[in-house]
Amino acid sequence: MNMQVSTGVQPPPPPSSIEDMQLPVVMMRDILLKTMFRKNLDLVSEVAVAICLPRAVTQELIDMARVQKLLEATGTLNANSGGEMGYQLTDAGKSRALDALSQSEYFGAMPVPLAVYREQVKRQSIRNIQITRDQLTNAMGHLILPNSLLDHLGPAVSAGRSILMYGPPGNGKSSISNGIRDAMGDKIFVPRAIEYSGQVITVYDPIVHSSAEVEVDDPNSLRRRRTFDTRYVRCERPTVITGGELSLSMLDLVYNPTARTYQAPLQLKSTGGIFIVDDLGRQAEPPQSLVNRWIVPLEESKDILALQSGEKFEVPFDTLVIFSTNFHPNEIFDKAALRRIFYKIKIDGPCQQDFLKIFAMVARKKGMPLDEASLIHLIKEKYPTIDNVYANYQPVFLIDQMISICEFEGIPYQMSPDLLDRAWANMFVKEEEIVH
Repeated sequence: MNMQVSTGVQPPPPPSSIEDMQLPVVMMRDILLKTMFRKNLDLVSEVAVAICLPRAVTQELIDMARVQKLLEATGTLNANSGGEMGYQLTDAGKSRALDALSQSEYFGAMPVPLAVYREQVKRQSIRNIQITRDQLTNAMGHLILPNSLLDHLGPAVSAGRSILMYGPPGNGKSSISNGIRDAMGDKIFVPRAIEYSGQVITVYDPIVHSSAEVEVDDPNSLRRRRTFDTRYVRCERPTVITGGELSLSMLDLVYNPTARTYQAPLQLKSTGGIFIVDDLGRQAEPPQSLVNRWIVPLEESKDILALQSGEKFEVPFDTLVIFSTNFHPNEIFDKAALRRIFYKIKIDGPCQQDFLKIFAMVARKKGMPLDEASLIHLIKEKYPTIDNVYANYQPVFLIDQMISICEFEGIPYQMSPDLLDRAWANMFVKEEEIVH
């Protein structure tokens, strides 16, 4: 019996003809002319790489432009490129390219029609991911977390719905969010640009889609490497992290009036991945307004965007949204909003036992020898002054402070009650009135 080997996400197949592209013919022709004009290209192999299409489809477009007298063959075979015929823009072609550039500066990769992109989103949906306890534990290996937290996190991540993490500051909500991202592990295909109603919307962003691998199709290679539609970039599942700077306008299409093209908003760039809203409650917009903006996308897996003309259209919403806040949910949301967030997970500070484990782990990592008298002093003398409230950030803070003191004093790394007192003094600000 033949066993099929799973190779992860199904890649988008390359188009085989102009009809297969499902784009307006004039748009394709104009992008071809603009690209040849702007990049000064004359060989089909170079043009195919620049517009991210298979060579046969590129040749079809070139032949069409030749029939329309916008391109002409140069009549010379280029010896350096396997005897390829060269092509150049005619005067009418240059005129058309300039006219097209005045309408939109976009050139390069042919966009993917929105309807075609929707199909790829389904093939690589975040909801298709099933994360195991081992994957999550390995991704969170650098964190000491109670088992009960993983019990809640695992099903939440596998469901690919929305998660609200809340609790006191400094307990790793951001680190846990990043751990969730690392647990995913597989790669997806992100379009360089998509097309809707004749408008180009750029999606691929090297800042968001960081671990990109671009496969180049070498026309002289015997083994063709083009295994997917290169209008897409294969990369890690994206992660968008926003904090106090997040505003509602950042969730709208961004129009560039000079280039006359659009840039996808953050949530569209994070399709197939994670959108983390860190520090919810610190934004200029009230948290309720931000969550209201997400309600339809979270419930219906689609978002509504608007063009400059005011025309509204639907795009896929396939993102795991993680809200993280230091406030109690009842303080910042009404019941209707809370009901729409699928998973609410409290991230509390560690117990004393876990705190000591974290302290020992950080000390070992940073080369700081442990000292029993110092630890007893910390637990018996210092923590009772703050009602024994432990936080995950404190071991790193205290050990880094002691390291800085040792380096300043020119002594080997060491721990002592006196050094701990000096480090502790920097962790909290004394309550006092400042006279101005």
